[in-house]
Amino acid sequence: MAVLAPLVASGASAQAASASLAVTTLGRHGTKVSTTVTVVAVPSGETYSVRSGRRISLPSGRYIAMTDIYESARDGLGTDTLGAQVVQVSGTRTVTLDARKGKAVKVSLDTPADVTDPPWISAQVCAASVSNMPSAFGVSGWNDEGALYAIPNSSRLIQFGYLAKWSGNDGYVAVKNTTGIPAAPGGSFRRSKLATMRFSVHGGTQMARQNDTALQAQPKTDDCTTDMTAQVGNDDAPYSATVHVTPGGWQPRDDIFASNGDDIGGGFPKTRTLTAGQSVTQSFGRSAWGPMHFLPTVDRRSVTFLPDALIGDPDVGSGWGDPTKETVVLTKGGTTVKKKTLTGWHSSDPSFSAGIRSAGWYRLTVDGHRYRPGITFPSGMLSSRVVLDWHFKADPARSMVAPVFLTRFLPTGLNSRNQAAPSSTTTVGVTVGRGSQGPDVRFTQVNAKSVRLWSSADGGRTWQAATVRHSGSAWQASVRNPASGAVALRSEVTDSAGDRSVETVYRAYAIG
Repeated sequence: MAVLAPLVASGASAQAASASLAVTTLGRHGTKVSTTVTVVAVPSGETYSVRSGRRISLPSGRYIAMTDIYESARDGLGTDTLGAQVVQVSGTRTVTLDARKGKAVKVSLDTPADVTDPPWISAQVCAASVSNMPSAFGVSGWNDEGALYAIPNSSRLIQFGYLAKWSGNDGYVAVKNTTGIPAAPGGSFRRSKLATMRFSVHGGTQMARQNDTALQAQPKTDDCTTDMTAQVGNDDAPYSATVHVTPGGWQPRDDIFASNGDDIGGGFPKTRTLTAGQSVTQSFGRSAWGPMHFLPTVDRRSVTFLPDALIGDPDVGSGWGDPTKETVVLTKGGTTVKKKTLTGWHSSDPSFSAGIRSAGWYRLTVDGHRYRPGITFPSGMLSSRVVLDWHFKADPARSMVAPVFLTRFLPTGLNSRNQAAPSSTTTVGVTVGRGSQGPDVRFTQVNAKSVRLWSSADGGRTWQAATVRHSGSAWQASVRNPASGAVALRSEVTDSAGDRSVETVYRAYAIG
């Protein structure tokens, strides 16, 4: 089926146009087929879109005309033929892209017995001379092997890329990029030369159950395969899936869909560069979710805090988090300086800022919970609420990142639904960290002097201290689990100056 990449509108004026171009597209039986043609100026990247057979006015110069000639069929997906031609436009020009000249894109893999169907192939032709190719300078199509064709062209101004996927008990994915469109497009691949990525999607932590996981090609230098995507799994969490891929850069991704069809979460973990024979695991949805990056800052005689990514998946990374609603309070000596309720949901300014007049000890509390109007959260959702309680010294005359910490909890030994066995003991990994909040605010190194941890089995009404051991750059705590319900976790981190950071994650993990 034809998929047209986003196009950049032409900026050329009518006065500058001194020539014209019409592109005729013929199907595999020689009849005219109506398509959308992308025309890219070389080397500027000025891009135009025009229906085949229609004439477009252009400044004289060199262009690449490209299209996907899609022909429907009563049974099956029909056929796609990708073609591109370099055209010197001067005066009135007419060129033809003829699908009858297309060669089938053929790929092979020494597939296991459970792979019985032909591979699914996504292919693309791109203007290789444009610096940010292929984002807006390519035309793509996809189909089953035997129904996808490409018209050979040896020009170095054109690139051809494809992604092929075989499906069985595991998935098998191969990508390849070439300069020009080969006379025999495709390739042969061996399983022994592939890398393996295992997806482990845990349940209970997300705002919805349906998880669509995928891999996107990320070559070291952008080419015509950049961002080509292969779906790995699409099911209710928890589930696992394994995909074997050609060596190179791969970007895992996760999209979480609510029952109304809205894409409400997910994100892009770090890109993995894989070598032949290497095996890695990418997890999503492990407990416990919490604050990802932002710390309070003191700047321009104010204490400021951005409650973004307050509840996020540590396996995805600090740039991603679910929408939340939170109450933020700044006090000094027991007196409230400012209190504000915020949400980043459909808000242009979800930040908190309170002016301070004198140096001294301040307390900033943030009480946040997930907030997404219009959907119903799954019953028993974990990591539903996070509370931060920071106590630090601030001076309105000094700009700095507050000397406080964020804690990340990683309970081990849980099942795929983030449940511990009843009345068992769970080892919880604890890491404390702080990061620069930008180049305009002074950031200093602060070391944790002590780390303590408590657990609660009754929603925070009572707390039990856990045994904490220091191990390298992290800490480990032993938590005694109840017979049922869920466990909340609370940490306290202090430094030698007396600054204190308390973080609580409610329903950090469940018992089951």
